[in-house]
Amino acid sequence: ETLEGNSLVKSDYAIKFKKNIAEPTVVCSTKVDEEVQDMFEYAVENHYWYNLVLDELPIWAMVGETRANSSDPDGDSLVYLHKRFSIAYNQDRVIEVNMTNENPTPLHLNSKLDFTYEVNWVETDKKFSHRFNRYLDQDFFEHQIHWFSIFNSFMMVIFLVGLVGLILMRTLKSDYSKYSKQFDEEDGMADAPEDSGWKQVQGDVFRFPPYLPLFCGLVGTGVQLIMMVYCTTILSTIGTLYIGRGAVSTTAVVVYALSSFVGGFVSGRFYVQSKGNAWIKTMLVTAGGFTGLVIVVSGSLNLIAISYNSLAAIPFSTMLILCLIWALISCPLVLFGTIVGRNLTHPFQPPTRISAIPRQIPEKRWYLQSSVVIPLGGLLPFGSIFIEMYFIFTSFWNYKFYYVYGFVLLVFSILLVVTSCVTVVITYFLLNAEDYRWPWTAFMSGASTALYVFLYAIYYFFAKTKMYGLFQTAFYFGQTLLLCLALGIICGSVGYLGARAFVFRIFRGVKSD
Repeated sequence: ETLEGNSLVKSDYAIKFKKNIAEPTVVCSTKVDEEVQDMFEYAVENHYWYNLVLDELPIWAMVGETRANSSDPDGDSLVYLHKRFSIAYNQDRVIEVNMTNENPTPLHLNSKLDFTYEVNWVETDKKFSHRFNRYLDQDFFEHQIHWFSIFNSFMMVIFLVGLVGLILMRTLKSDYSKYSKQFDEEDGMADAPEDSGWKQVQGDVFRFPPYLPLFCGLVGTGVQLIMMVYCTTILSTIGTLYIGRGAVSTTAVVVYALSSFVGGFVSGRFYVQSKGNAWIKTMLVTAGGFTGLVIVVSGSLNLIAISYNSLAAIPFSTMLILCLIWALISCPLVLFGTIVGRNLTHPFQPPTRISAIPRQIPEKRWYLQSSVVIPLGGLLPFGSIFIEMYFIFTSFWNYKFYYVYGFVLLVFSILLVVTSCVTVVITYFLLNAEDYRWPWTAFMSGASTALYVFLYAIYYFFAKTKMYGLFQTAFYFGQTLLLCLALGIICGSVGYLGARAFVFRIFRGVKSD
């Protein structure tokens, strides 16, 4: 709950189960001086609202209202002084809570404001299991556009899978036939034409990428984040975690910590297969790379929240618990996973021999340059999640309850398939251009999806929200940055793993010279 910036404070409303309060009861009083007047006027003019929670049921209400065409020298702002609670119950369960603001009062200097409330309990036959349905905006989340976007993304998957299948079944089959014929007739044809295309790089295509510890650590972290997303969304779909305050965030943190073993295992396995010796660096990147960035960004946002005296600041006790989870659970699991991955990994045996001297890479056409291929690689994956990002952003920043986690599960799976297919196509064109430096290109092509998400977030900030000032801007872009970092690592890892499987598959059928 506190991770979501919702640190609740106990109010002074004395509400007891099935105990009516028929007469207005004073909960607190304040004298209107210049400071109080300025504070309430600012809140009313800027449409401030507040959130109350009773038995896990939320209530939202405005601080006040502005009257039109008023000549009052004390201003046009009116503050609601009276709150009327209507609470429905079924047997011993609270089913529904409604609150009405009444008695709008002007802010006269040196006057006294008495804030009062009433409580009325009403019996209902509505079931307890259905009490949260009124908070779910079904007309918004289950709109036809939402379903159409899912269908559109699914058709994109079919197209890309068909394209990849075309490459594998027709183009590669033709290439195999040509290369096999040249290999068989090589001794009898002194003037046989030189090979061109992806077979030319068979002695270099399995070279290990530069910055190997960083690369393996990112891939391991990406697999760990994928596992976290799948487990959290499945649990949210089955267990309706959206009902509990902070339940989704808590589940994500716990799953991420427990899945650290998977991240360590994958990164350690890839690093040892690449014949690296500094496996500790890979382990440190996996354990502290993404987590360290989260700590830096969250810590900076927390300092800003503290300076504004905001309830969005994460309490020290919560920060301590998170650090203990990372130090006592996540880090040991990464270490254990890395050790297991190192010891259970077989020696790396590529389908073709790696030549001693790297071959020269010929000049490529402009559209095959990394500066062009990498940004283009994220367009289709972003297109598959574009509509869903709108619903997620609207839910998070407009305080709607996001409950269609089945859509998230489906869209996320589509995203992974589209990313993998796109990077396979990009890798094929790179290898045809005799460029064997595909690992980082495949990773960055998939990760570029996060760039488009961040650009969309900038558009959403200016076009769809009314946020302003350092506090709101920093929290919006800080939390969006963490989302994009996680998404970039996920898509980059999937892109690399898909391209890796493709490269191993096509070169397994090539005869080595």
